Amino acid sequence: MSEFGWNAEVANEAAPEPEHKSEAEPQPEPHQSASESVTLTLSANDFSALEDRIHRAVEVVRRERQARTAAEERAASADSQLRAQAALVEQLEKDLSALRAERDHVRERVDRLLGQLDALEL
Repeated sequence: MSEFGWNAEVANEAAPEPEHKSEAEPQPEPHQSASESVTLTLSANDFSALEDRIHRAVEVVRRERQARTAAEERAASADSQLRAQAALVEQLEKDLSALRAERDHVRERVDRLLGQLDALEL
């Protein structure tokens, strides 16, 4: 952004009027000169460009916040599913252990019955 256009305008507004005006000092015209107009136009264009960049930055921040919120919701959902699955896995491990114990018990009974049958055939 061009600082000179704004500085010149501020300097013209802030400069106090001399108490005694001499004929040798040129008096500022009420109209802006062509260079000041171009400088102010450039400054306005620079300001518009800055404004556009700010709007784009705001949109990026807004989208990123929405994406973050969505990601946090997905993470919370995945966490609750993980807890539910962990409870299910724990229950399935208990059931598997019980089934293995039952299988071993049945195997022992079958071995004992086969042993009794072998004893009868002698």
